[in-house]
Amino acid sequence: QVQLVESGGGLVQAGGSLRLSCAPSGRTFSNYAMGWFRQPPGKEREFVAAISRSGNSTFYADSVKGRFTISRSSAKNTVYLQMNSLKPEDTGVYACAADRSRSSPSYVPTQYHYWGQGTQVTVST
Repeated sequence: QVQLVESGGGLVQAGGSLRLSCAPSGRTFSNYAMGWFRQPPGKEREFVAAISRSGNSTFYADSVKGRFTISRSSAKNTVYLQMNSLKPEDTGVYACAADRSRSSPSYVPTQYHYWGQGTQVTVST
């Protein structure tokens, strides 16, 4: 069982930046494709970004393309989500997820096997 731990959430003004981190507890995640999802208040969970096992391929939701960057560090065994030019509509609980079966990034949440608890991101006007 893989446990994922997110960090880096918080309160930021519109236009600001945050960097989220996700690390597996007690296991290297180099064999997993990774994704970030978010759940805005009162809404369904939605895809944000994903990265392949190798880190060479990434995929973004249209709503964050050009503002968010997903990356991974094998040395630090961590996946990052750099969020710039944040907007109030980016507010939500952000969770990372790990896919043990596929090497390519996916926007489909049911294809992920492990999930973190999430970290709150609040963007004020």
